[in-house]
Amino acid sequence: MVSSLLIYGFYALVILVPMALYLRSQKKRAALAREAAEKGKLFSEGPKAQHPHIDTTHCIGCQSCTAVCPEGDVLAMLGGKAALVNAYKCVGHGLCAEACPVGAITMVMASPSMGAELPYLTPEYETSVPNMFIAGELGGLALIKNAINQGRACVDTVAKRLANLGAARSLPGVYDVLVLGAGPAGISASLRAIEKKLNYLTLERDEIGGTVAKYPRQKLVMTSPVEFPMYGRFAKMELSKEDLLAFWKKILERADFKVRTGELVVDVRKGADGIFTVVTNNGQYRAHAVVLTLGRTGTPRKLGIKGEELPKVMYRLIEADHYINKRILVVGGGDSAVEAAMGLAQQKGNQVTLSYRKEAFSRIKERNARRIEECIRGGKVNVVFNSAPTEIRKDVVVLDINGEVREIPNDFVWIFAGGVPPNDFLKRIGVEFGARDLTVEASNETRQQALARKQPVSA
Repeated sequence: MVSSLLIYGFYALVILVPMALYLRSQKKRAALAREAAEKGKLFSEGPKAQHPHIDTTHCIGCQSCTAVCPEGDVLAMLGGKAALVNAYKCVGHGLCAEACPVGAITMVMASPSMGAELPYLTPEYETSVPNMFIAGELGGLALIKNAINQGRACVDTVAKRLANLGAARSLPGVYDVLVLGAGPAGISASLRAIEKKLNYLTLERDEIGGTVAKYPRQKLVMTSPVEFPMYGRFAKMELSKEDLLAFWKKILERADFKVRTGELVVDVRKGADGIFTVVTNNGQYRAHAVVLTLGRTGTPRKLGIKGEELPKVMYRLIEADHYINKRILVVGGGDSAVEAAMGLAQQKGNQVTLSYRKEAFSRIKERNARRIEECIRGGKVNVVFNSAPTEIRKDVVVLDINGEVREIPNDFVWIFAGGVPPNDFLKRIGVEFGARDLTVEASNETRQQALARKQPVSA
């Protein structure tokens, strides 16, 4: 009898102890999820771009989606189901949708009310102007991976339509497609045009690489595999700015890349015959289709304060190691500002202050959130929340900190207040605004198609 009780007690311990530990971990996870949800309500008005949409009727609560997101608590488990708690942090990795074993997650665009400042696009990334496409950040999606995929997809659509034109396609002085911009989306579109044997030309106002070429040295720019035209699947998980530019240079030299730099686009007109005329500072070009890959940064957004015109005020940091033993103010609360502050703080003798107008960082990547916390604890960066510069002088900066005016010694100021997107230009050339409806999936796949991708292909 005693031995039987011991055996039953043993099995009870084997079963109950792990169960108790599991329930405890689930309770802790749920508490963290509720905390993340409250934080999301505090800092966000809702998703403004691509984000996961969860079909809770099919979600099985396996937690695969929450485990793979590199941006932290975008998704969390609430009531045994995945829930979107910090949509504002989503930048469109899409790893959650790939990880879901039952296809309960699809990537969608923001509702029209939230995406009012974004150009209207069809699932093929076509604007309200037929045969004029937008790829990359200009359409509202972050990530180089997304830009590459979209640039490729746009040209695939153009190639299909051109194939239906027949003899009407061959017109003197008319390109099949003009790609406006030589950043990630533009390079991808150009390479795809070469693969499809299209008569194309790429126009770029600055240097090849677009915004990537202006990133700080060794900035991590890619963290997931992507399919490059004329190369195939690039499986390297992490890629720096220098690595990506070198990779592009190698492919472009081999592919006979047709690009003209120093071409600032000032107008795009579509004639009654359906042919586009692209006007630049150097001339005019005609084409059956246009792919806009201009990016959203446009010109840097200024603060409009006294002294902002001083030569010590800058809006972009490339070579942090050129500045040593300096008193530096960085203004902004996004990834660019945080990364600049941390990069400058690593240089010898620099005293770096980071000024942000809100009470906490709310929209930076998870890895940057961890790194800046380490810098703050180590005394490398002095972060001043609830503050804003009101005047910049030769040797000082005046900060308003919760209504209190304070002057801090200063040699250089970097302002990261975002850029002014080329919305006026887009409206002038006929592009309508208002993002795709929430129910339109960014990948243009149904749940059934998403599930099909997870099943083995039969012979």
